[in-house]
Amino acid sequence: MTITKEPQQTAAASDAYSIVKARHPGRWISAAAIVFLGLLLLRSVVSNPNFGWETVGMYIRDVSIVRGIAITLELTAICMLIGIVLGVVLAVMRISANPVVRTAAFAYVNFFRGTPVLVQLLFWYNLAALYPSITFGIPGVDLDANEIITPLTAAILGLGLNQAAYMSEIVRAGILSVEHGQAEAAGALGINRLQTMRRIILPQAMRVIIPPTGNETIGMLKTTALVSVISVPELLYSAQIIYARNFETIPLLMVASIWYIVVTSILSIGQFYLERHYAKGGQRSLPPTPWQQLKRFMRVHDPLTRKGAFK
Repeated sequence: MTITKEPQQTAAASDAYSIVKARHPGRWISAAAIVFLGLLLLRSVVSNPNFGWETVGMYIRDVSIVRGIAITLELTAICMLIGIVLGVVLAVMRISANPVVRTAAFAYVNFFRGTPVLVQLLFWYNLAALYPSITFGIPGVDLDANEIITPLTAAILGLGLNQAAYMSEIVRAGILSVEHGQAEAAGALGINRLQTMRRIILPQAMRVIIPPTGNETIGMLKTTALVSVISVPELLYSAQIIYARNFETIPLLMVASIWYIVVTSILSIGQFYLERHYAKGGQRSLPPTPWQQLKRFMRVHDPLTRKGAFK
């Protein structure tokens, strides 16, 4: 004997269940506390006349400040280019089978990581005191070090060569993250070591190399402020020149800080999309972009969408 339920009984049974949204009181409490503290901090900063917001608005687009930003970006791009190219060479040298090459690369990395960047900048700036003339060991070549080592050149050499030491460790970590079987398979196919490194190993290592390289780029942007001690007219030095004339120290430092935050935020956005590009093939689902997160948020919290979902 088979017992069947009437359609009305089945519908009544299904209506007896209701969907209850999970409650997260801890999230609301922590969010409220953070918003409250943020509002207090914002009120303190905005209402404090010592920040000199009128002066900040006056100099935020000053010609010398804009020129300082351009020099800061130029230094960041050139020094990172030197650091990346030389860092790849040093990383390949570090994993070389030749002990002399490996030791030379280790000595370079150890020296530049063992001395402060500021000390290196001052050494390059005062290179003429050590070598008044630069000959490179070539007969007939006699260059005046004072003319060659300008403040901008000293800044590029100091920051670029120092960055290469750190980039070499980042690249080496990325290379070592690739399975050794990839190189063995390439060798079995008759591909030489240079092509294997350029076409097989490095493209796969980019997933590991890109995130810390983005952080190093942002760090380099802020490290360029150190070259103000050797009179390179970058962003901070430009602000220092202005507040040395009008004695508005805090407002001009706020101007420099605002521009640093703006530029680093733009670089962070570029880093996100670059990481997302190289994550293809390494993750089943790519991290959503801010636009995708906004559309998902609007879809979930749309009353019409939610009403239709429970029908």
